[in-house]
Amino acid sequence: MTPESITQIIAQAVAREAAGGQFQQALRARAEALHGLFRVEADDPTAALYGFAREYVEMTPGLIHCVRICAERAGVGALFHPFLKTATGYFAHPSVLLAGYEGLEGLLIKAYQCHRLMEEMYENNRSFRNSHLLEPEATQANLLVHHLIGEPFANELDQAILITVRQIVGSGDYYDLDLAPFVAQASDEAWQWMHEYWTNLLARNGIHFRFSFRSAL
Repeated sequence: MTPESITQIIAQAVAREAAGGQFQQALRARAEALHGLFRVEADDPTAALYGFAREYVEMTPGLIHCVRICAERAGVGALFHPFLKTATGYFAHPSVLLAGYEGLEGLLIKAYQCHRLMEEMYENNRSFRNSHLLEPEATQANLLVHHLIGEPFANELDQAILITVRQIVGSGDYYDLDLAPFVAQASDEAWQWMHEYWTNLLARNGIHFRFSFRSAL
């Protein structure tokens, strides 16, 4: 499955949601019980959370495409192929864990799997961790989606992702692998759109953390 195919699936789900509003109904209850880490400064918290969730889902194909392009330009496309195959596989061949989750709610879970996979890839390599490519806001967004999905299911997804990463990486050598060529590619304009998207995603929808990851890092 290509990023373009995923984009089409998302567009169809957004259109169905506009007609039925089932996901927004589910978010209404979650907005009322939102975790204390988050503050929604909007007249309609449900609409704010829906706007955030929709954008989070819609950016997923772009993330996959951006990683692929940067890897190919850096000459490490083969190394990133398993990660990208797994990321697109979340949409093409969803886990049995997602049985019963449809529409935008199901796509939010798949997008979360994809974003968390990339986050773990980032956390498990020295070159990535020293690059500051992943904005704190990306971690914040993933944490919010974790709470929107709800526990214990979100914890099950996280555990499955950790197992998947270990299977893909195969050994501890990945941590010390020199991925500076990828970092160099990701530091140019090919990555800038995603940097801006992540940095403003929460604030753009009137959602704020009660503490700053930046001050804690």
